[in-house]
Amino acid sequence: MATRVGFVSLGCPKNQVDAEHLMYDLKKEGFEIVQDAALADVAVINTCGFIETAKQEAIDTILEFGELKKEGRIKAIIVTGCLSERYREAVAEELPEADAVVGIGKNGELGDIIREALCDKKQLCVFDDKLKLPLEGGRILSTEPFFAYLKIAEGCSNCCTYCAIPSIRGKFRSRKMEDILDEARWLASVGVKELTVVAQDTTRYGEDLYGEPKLAELLKELCKIDGFKWIRTLYSYPERIDDKLIGVLKNEDKLVKYLDIPIQHCNDRILRKMNRKSDKESIVSLVKKLREEIPGITLRTTLITGFPGETEEEFEELCRFVKDMRFDRLGCFAYSPEENTPAAEFDGQVEFKVRERRAEIIMDEQMRISDELNEEKVGQTFEAVCEGFDRYAECYFGRSAADAPEIDGKIFFTSENKLSIGQFVNVAVDDILDYDLLGSVVE
Repeated sequence: MATRVGFVSLGCPKNQVDAEHLMYDLKKEGFEIVQDAALADVAVINTCGFIETAKQEAIDTILEFGELKKEGRIKAIIVTGCLSERYREAVAEELPEADAVVGIGKNGELGDIIREALCDKKQLCVFDDKLKLPLEGGRILSTEPFFAYLKIAEGCSNCCTYCAIPSIRGKFRSRKMEDILDEARWLASVGVKELTVVAQDTTRYGEDLYGEPKLAELLKELCKIDGFKWIRTLYSYPERIDDKLIGVLKNEDKLVKYLDIPIQHCNDRILRKMNRKSDKESIVSLVKKLREEIPGITLRTTLITGFPGETEEEFEELCRFVKDMRFDRLGCFAYSPEENTPAAEFDGQVEFKVRERRAEIIMDEQMRISDELNEEKVGQTFEAVCEGFDRYAECYFGRSAADAPEIDGKIFFTSENKLSIGQFVNVAVDDILDYDLLGSVVE
């Protein structure tokens, strides 16, 4: 009987894509992949180790499965992903529940590691400092059938002073365009209608392979593939959003008019300390240009409060910036001092409670902005994809093109006809609820 393996993938979509490749590889090797890791013989915990909350979530998940192992419900726990790559021996020492701690560079040998872990009573620690390109080949999709992520690069070379990603995932490494397009064609052939392009910095795609950014060219080629209806990109750094990319986004019908632009702050002194390449003036200019060139574009960003040395005046500047810019979507995180990052050693570390309070103030302001922006949508009709039926609310739910999956809000709507998951419908909006819209299908 085949060994049953279940995955728990934590953190970002890029990690999720890794897990999908690993599931496919293990199935090829004769393992049975089960959806619920709690019902498997072996649980693979694909961890995130980016910030403190992500690390704690990973640790809690490992401990939960440790209890299942004590009860005899699972036989082994394999820990991989960013937490195990970043902390290595520390994970093994402090989490004896793990039967194997696997570095990202050894994910290609996961089948052999699982077999050895099931036979060997001692804990395995397997690492490789030579980090490879993103995993390629087949995938077992863990998203809804109509939707998938497409990972176009691995690692990051931006070296922001608060971020540990370059030390975990290595420098930025692009995949060959022909390999990406082959995978995209396969995704379209199995019924994917909505494609989200991801990397740590999508706008840097191609620099290392072709000597210049090639995201615009890649997106144009993706739009030529039959089957896709919506294509979006996430994590587009503002300093690399040029006229070529704006032109493609404006003119290609399959590209949703949506950009995720992580800016982190608006104060020039803080941005320099973060080792960010943009300044306040260039960010404001970019946002103005995008809104002029692409009317109705949805702009999302992320911010960090309480970065070392951030004064009350600089925080107040950030608050005014949020009010003035009126981003459609915004996430704000309290600064997390990460080991072995330059910022963790900076003078002027802001007290934890102050960091948290500042993040809450920003999010309260964004909630007010979101309410106002959503109120403007009442009476309008939007195309939406149906993601399921909410039995509690007795209505369908889904997203418009202005909502990225698993990040942004929803549209809840009624329909006189039965709908299927992945079906695109037109929804007339008649009310709002927090970040979500309410409406009904226009038959």
